[in-house]
Parts: sequence; structure tokens; C-alpha cells
Amino acid sequence: MAVGATVSAGMAAVTDVAGPAGKRLAALAASTAMVLGAGSGPLLAGVLAEAVPGPTVTVFVVEIALLASAFVVVVRLAAAPGSGARGPWIRIPAVPRDGRIAVLLGIAVFAPGITATSFVLSLGPSLLADLLGAANGVVAGGLAFAMFLGATGIQLAARRLRVRTMLLGGALATTASMLCLVLAVVLSSLPLFAAAAVLAGCGQGLGQFGGLTAISACVPAGRLAEANAAQNVGGYLPAAVLPLATGYLSDAVGLTAGTTVFGIVVSAAAITGGVFVALRAGEVATV
Repeated sequence: MAVGATVSAGMAAVTDVAGPAGKRLAALAASTAMVLGAGSGPLLAGVLAEAVPGPTVTVFVVEIALLASAFVVVVRLAAAPGSGARGPWIRIPAVPRDGRIAVLLGIAVFAPGITATSFVLSLGPSLLADLLGAANGVVAGGLAFAMFLGATGIQLAARRLRVRTMLLGGALATTASMLCLVLAVVLSSLPLFAAAAVLAGCGQGLGQFGGLTAISACVPAGRLAEANAAQNVGGYLPAAVLPLATGYLSDAVGLTAGTTVFGIVVSAAAITGGVFVALRAGEVATV
């Protein structure tokens, strides 16, 4: 719940602070901050798990300190003019008609990308330990950090590209990631698994940045958080369901077979998303 609220409303807040002239830069800043933080957390946890007695308590103490500092920043933010939604607090996100294609374009690429990175975070340690013989917490945390560092770097490199190009690149990166993942488990190759993780990060990063850029250009400021939430729902739902289902499937048929099925499903979704972007991106002026 905290992640959903922070990602949706927080990214809209960054756009508010940047103003109309800085929408693209705001999308870049919000998106890179999210993935860089997501990568730093597992790395820090892995290091603490190996180096500090009582690492669980230490990790949460550090997290509380970081959240407290974020709370101070948020409290000091000035409310945007005319802010404050009407109607019930809890409702299904609704996107203005002019922004719906932009949201769907983002979901088409962001959803397979974040599903791939969620697999690395959730089942990656099991793969590392059971199939690749690497049970060290720092290795798992380091791979997660490398994955999201790739997501950060690719967004910085793509900041001047058209949204259509970013999204097609994201779909391609996710597809390549799943190919490397399947080969990694079949060949028991740690380098291939590392490549799969970095490519997954690139796929998520490009899908997220491209979607946010399109949304910020097409959706009014007062509905931006709601549109961001719609993209996040479209991405986080498969990111939660598919790795969980893969875990159950792997218990039944083995980790190699379960991972292979996951790779095929996510690859198909990424390819479908790329085709959708190629066919419909022209309907959004900013792309």
C-alpha cells in the first residue's frame, strides 16, 4: 500500500514541483529515483545480512530513518493550486479519454518489464542458491542493484528519445531478458542470469519512463496521480500474480520448468506490448 501511494502520488508531486515546462525532466527524475531506490534497498540488505549481527533489526531501523527524512520533505511541500480530489478516497482509477491510450501504451511495456524484475527479486535468490550455487546474500542484493542500476542508466541514456522508441526498446529488452533467463536455468549460468536481470531492469525502466512521459503530456495535472495509479495497477498486478504462480508451479514441476514457463509467458506479453506500441503510438501526439 505504501509503495502504491508513494509511486502514484509521489511521481505526480514531482511533476507539480517541476511545473509545465519541466514535465519530461520530472518524469525522468521520478522514474529514476524509484528504480535507483529499489536497487539500493536489496544491496544494502544483502550487505547488512552478511556483515552485521541482527541484520533484520538493522535493516528496519535504517528504513525507518529514511522514511522519517522523506516525511519531513513531504510535509514541507506546498500544496499545488487547486489540489484536492473530490469524491470518495478509495475508488478505481479513471483516466480522461485523451490520456487513455498513453496509459495503455505505458502498461503494455511497463507490465512485462516490472513482472520480470519482480521475478528476479522474489525467486532470484532461490535460483541463485538451488541452480547456480550462489547462496550469498550480497550476490543476490548485488544483482538486484545491478538490475535497477541498469534501469536508471537506460533512462538517462534515453531521455532525448521519442516515447515510441523508448517503449519499443523496453519491449525488446524484456524479451531478451526472458531469453537469457531461460538459457541461464537450462545451462546453470550465472553470467546469463546477471544479463537477464540487467535487461529486465532496462525493460522496466524504459516502459516506466516512456509511460510516465506520455501520461504527463496527455493528462491534466489534476488527474495525473490517478493516471499514474492506473499505469501502476496495470503493471503491479501481473508483477504480483505471475511470480507467485511461478513459485507454486516450480514446487510442482521444478524450478527449471517453472522458470521456463514464466519466461515464455512474459516474452509473449512483451512482444504483444511491442506490437501494440508500434500500431497505436501514433495516436498520442507526444510520441
